[in-house]
Amino acid sequence: MITLSSSTANPIATSGVPSNAQRSALTSDFETFLRMLTVQARNQDPLEPLDSSEYASQLAQYSMVEQQVKANELLSGLALTLGSVNLNQLASWVGMDVQVAAPFQFENQPVTLFSSAAPDATRAELIIRNTQGDVVDRITVPVDETEFEWHGVDSTGTAFLAGSYSASLASYKGDKLLAETPTAAFGRVVEAQVGDGAVMLTLESGAEVSANEVTQIRTGA
Repeated sequence: MITLSSSTANPIATSGVPSNAQRSALTSDFETFLRMLTVQARNQDPLEPLDSSEYASQLAQYSMVEQQVKANELLSGLALTLGSVNLNQLASWVGMDVQVAAPFQFENQPVTLFSSAAPDATRAELIIRNTQGDVVDRITVPVDETEFEWHGVDSTGTAFLAGSYSASLASYKGDKLLAETPTAAFGRVVEAQVGDGAVMLTLESGAEVSANEVTQIRTGA
């Protein structure tokens, strides 16, 4: 699903570029100005011709109006192009698997998690939490590894319910907790939207993350 926020749904209106009706009105005024200037030049009194400085001033106004019309047309085309780029960018995210430190979706299949223990850690634990933030599983993992597989079963071998979970890696030195950092996992992008200059991605787990937080991307299976 691709969504444009109110700040980008109408790139012409929000970028300060006039609408079609406004551009038509400006073009009409420009043509009227030209006709008036032509009539004035044709019907001036030969004995009292138009002062050259005044004529030059009117020509300068003519040039300014012409430049404004062309500039507005250019801005309009540019805004439409940018809007198209936004849509193309959003479409490229949907359906992709992205690696990000955010809640992940568990569907009774092992989930690969990514994190690194603190440099001087002597022990590390992978901590799994449910959507309420309650710890549902703790697994001791090697401190020198950065990739872990969570099978989604408790100590008795009973599988956890399918749903959204989050994980963190706790680093210890002896019994002292050094740090607890979120782990990353791959999640499928189901919606993309752009607003305030950032692309926001909604994952199948329901988590919403900025595209800037993504550390790896791959084609969805």
